[in-house]
Amino acid sequence: MKKLPTIILCFYLCFFTNTVWAQSLNEDAFTLLDLSYPGLEKVNQLYNEGNKEDAAKALLKYYQNRKKIINPTINLDSITISKQEQEWADEALKHTFYVHDGYRPFNYGKDINWQYWPVKDNELRWQLHRHKWFIPMGKAYYLSKDEKYAKEWVYQYRDWVRKNPLLEIDAQEYEILNHSKIKGVAENVRFAWRPLETSHRLADQINQFTLFLSSPSFTADFLTEFLVNYRRHAFHVLHNYSAEGNHLLFEAQRMIYAGVFFPEFKEAVSWRESGIKILNREIEKQVYEDGSQYELDLGYHAACIDIFQKALFMAESNGFHNEFPQSYIKTVERMIVFFLNLNFPDYTYPCFSDASRNNTWGRFWNWAKLFPDNEQIRYFATLGKEGKAPDNLSKGFLTSGFFTFRNGWNKDATIMIIKAGPKGEWHCQPDNGTFELWFNGKNLFPDSGSYVYGGDKEVAKLRNWFRQTAVHNTLTLNNKDLETTQSVTKQWKADGDIQVLVTENPSYKELKHRRFIFCIDASYFVIVDEAIGTAQGTINLHYQLCDGKINVDSQNKKLATAYEGNSNVVLQCFANKEIKMEEEEGWYSTSYRHRTKRPAFAFNVEKTSEETVSYITVIYPVKDINKKVDISAKLQEKTRNCVELEVKINGKKKTLKCQLQE
Repeated sequence: MKKLPTIILCFYLCFFTNTVWAQSLNEDAFTLLDLSYPGLEKVNQLYNEGNKEDAAKALLKYYQNRKKIINPTINLDSITISKQEQEWADEALKHTFYVHDGYRPFNYGKDINWQYWPVKDNELRWQLHRHKWFIPMGKAYYLSKDEKYAKEWVYQYRDWVRKNPLLEIDAQEYEILNHSKIKGVAENVRFAWRPLETSHRLADQINQFTLFLSSPSFTADFLTEFLVNYRRHAFHVLHNYSAEGNHLLFEAQRMIYAGVFFPEFKEAVSWRESGIKILNREIEKQVYEDGSQYELDLGYHAACIDIFQKALFMAESNGFHNEFPQSYIKTVERMIVFFLNLNFPDYTYPCFSDASRNNTWGRFWNWAKLFPDNEQIRYFATLGKEGKAPDNLSKGFLTSGFFTFRNGWNKDATIMIIKAGPKGEWHCQPDNGTFELWFNGKNLFPDSGSYVYGGDKEVAKLRNWFRQTAVHNTLTLNNKDLETTQSVTKQWKADGDIQVLVTENPSYKELKHRRFIFCIDASYFVIVDEAIGTAQGTINLHYQLCDGKINVDSQNKKLATAYEGNSNVVLQCFANKEIKMEEEEGWYSTSYRHRTKRPAFAFNVEKTSEETVSYITVIYPVKDINKKVDISAKLQEKTRNCVELEVKINGKKKTLKCQLQE
């Protein structure tokens, strides 16, 4: 019994401390704001009189009545909430948080454990600190006026601030993908305060602010805490920008948001100008002349268009349009035209590198607002009801190494999209020469995708499997990853009955891969692959098909799909030496942590001398799986810079020749 007073005292102190923390006004907010800003006269007067409580109330009233600052990302007159968002909001009340699309929501405990890491995937830990469930909670509150959502949001917001202090760590620690040596609070900083996550909160808190501002739970005291924390975020990003890539673009765009939406901060102008300066600089650095973003990942390419567009909309909506030059706007338009040429008719795009298969129609609809006079963009934005399809069919982007053979823009089209460009950034995979093939409404050769990003050994092992060269539609030596990814275009002919692409990559020491792709009558393809050099070993030519039934003719090195519907393909491989055909492990992933098993095959040839190994692959799409397709192919002439071959389909002969310039 003697211990009881001590226990009661400890409980009282803890309760009292938390209560004081929860209710206290943070006077620092007033020193961070420019109290001479138009509209803050009453706040300034009360603060100078020493009446800080009333000054905070006046500040809250100012924000609740502020009209001149426009948030173009949210319209309070047309708020909607999806069934999924409502579930996320309701689950969040019980601290079960939607963190990442690749995982089910996890419960983080009654006393929220912001360091809980149920699966050692870095993305799961990083994205916890993006608070993706906060905006759904805001929508749920705004539409229902049920105070439980606002009250819980305020609690979780404060809880996060209290449990995730910002400490100084080496900037390199933020981007370490494997387990760092630092632990505990310092380890948590690299997840909670990575500049990318910090900038994500910086942007999202604008919408949270907008949705919850009318709530009784959004008190004057809480407003001061919110503003101090918001400035801490902006200051951290400003002084810890990522070095390059899409992370830097995201951070800059969100700093523009911060500076424009909260002009009352003394540092707001520097935030806005910093972001605009970076985007104006990086759009010239990161976007090739052909319109491709230099990471060579179509998913991140689209994200970068969004970044440039959102920054422009925020600035334009609030009177800063002139801070972006016309060249910036023209580059964004060029990026969109590049992207639409690499879309399939169902508004998806190849999952090259780390891309996921997302529907792009909504993006085109948004982009068309910026370019209402561009007929191509309007065509995509209106599902073909307005505007005009591009005049071109096949299209080559020689700087970035993306090419499209296409015979139409509708779902019954035949489309091959090839990736064979320079070395990309972190998201780019060693897959030079790979392709996806769409035929009559179906993707017959989907890219393997990425599945996961990074984490512990098990997560890294999964990522490395999907990244490896051998699970792409290209050529390897001894199934090893490419040592060099620096393809060059040797020839591109995008018109006529026989269209041609020739690319060359110095894949391995003493072995280069030259690939000729002939598009015949806009209906089928002949690929000639050459393994050139003194290297010896097993040359592997890999093909990865869509999931479904495959008929295999091992003797003739022939595959024929037997999918339901009218989208199938026959593939047959020939070589100048004996081929061993082997079935391989096959998977493809179109979204994070989701994968589908599929048939995959390698056509292997032993290279025992300097002699070039040459393959011919005929890829013949068919609607009717019962249609007989007899294929033969042989090289007629082969010199250092010339190939000539004869291909027969059901007895119909086609002679193909390609002469390269010295």
